[in-house]
Amino acid sequence: MLELLQFISYLITLYTYVVIAVVIVSWLMAFGVINAYNPMVRSIWQGLNAVTEPLLRPIRNALPNMGGLDISPVILLLLCYFIQTVILPNIAKAVV
Repeated sequence: MLELLQFISYLITLYTYVVIAVVIVSWLMAFGVINAYNPMVRSIWQGLNAVTEPLLRPIRNALPNMGGLDISPVILLLLCYFIQTVILPNIAKAVV
């Protein structure tokens, strides 16, 4: 059971890296550093969005409209950190 919890923790860590990649790619596209019409960039962007959007969309819907500022990735990263540091260790303690 502990190996399963450790694997879940690794998956959450990987997901946080994907969320950070989405933020960086969106900034690069917004500032025109990378071309959004490039097929390679577009496929990477669509793949990253397909992975992150199911969790970011409910957070965006719950937040009030803040104009152009999107803090939903920050909230998702805090939630992932909370799961890794609070919930998973408590489950591990309960199992052992």
